[in-house]
Amino acid sequence: MDVRPILFFDSGVGGLSIVGPARAALPDAPFVYAADSAGFPYGTKSEAEIAARVPVLLGRLAERYRPRLIVIACNTASTIALPVVRAALDLPVVGTVPAIKPAAALSVTRTIGVLGTEATVRQAYVDDLAARFAADCTVLRHGSAALVEMAEAKLHGRAVAPDRYTAVLDGLFAQAGGEAIDVIVNACTHFPLVARELAAAAGTRDIRFVDGGPGIARRIVHLMQGQSWAGAGAGVAVFTRLGPDEQALAPRSPGTGSPGWSSSDARLGTICPLASCAQHGNVLQGRGKRSP
Repeated sequence: MDVRPILFFDSGVGGLSIVGPARAALPDAPFVYAADSAGFPYGTKSEAEIAARVPVLLGRLAERYRPRLIVIACNTASTIALPVVRAALDLPVVGTVPAIKPAAALSVTRTIGVLGTEATVRQAYVDDLAARFAADCTVLRHGSAALVEMAEAKLHGRAVAPDRYTAVLDGLFAQAGGEAIDVIVNACTHFPLVARELAAAAGTRDIRFVDGGPGIARRIVHLMQGQSWAGAGAGVAVFTRLGPDEQALAPRSPGTGSPGWSSSDARLGTICPLASCAQHGNVLQGRGKRSP
């Protein structure tokens, strides 16, 4: 019986925007979601810090969970550490990169906005994607650490003022030529989690938002062709630091109101069965299951 999971990795809970389409495509596959909460956020860290941290963590996770495939559900980690991780691990590793190619296919004005973390938007990898897939487009970029925090705040049930989303988008629209943007790439996996808020902040502008989630799901399905699943859609979430915010995302034990953690690990944090978040955690589970 093959119970090896697919492992998803991010600095926080933004990677749930990748898990969602993947769960819809593979409802019976066992998932492990690993959040490097001790290192969050990645977007404000240096390339050297991320390049040193991510391969080590993924090596430990691969040793413990023996996944059949790893998804780096983080644009920042992917654009910096993906080649090193692939070279170090003897299993398929899927990265998450800015969806510039589909954005170019959609743009009528030939002006695209790339909204990501500061670390992502300055990468040469993004230059290469723009040159290869959007050579006839103007590609404007804006890095926002604030939007990552706003997405996390939403998942924790904390209110975020609408004008903060407007201010983030102004980082693109206020640039020279920004008034012509008609497609925005959500180049951080946190950002699709606030897609409705961003659309509302765009106001009367005719803007389409794209992200890599559906394409990543298709890639996972392709790589997993012919695989059998014995996990019945089970899922766990792992945090490298278990603080109050992480505890608040845990499912609750029925009738107790206490977090429903099953066990702990001194190196990787605490494991949560079935779901990592009351609002979005059901994407970790198989068909017909729901968070407690």
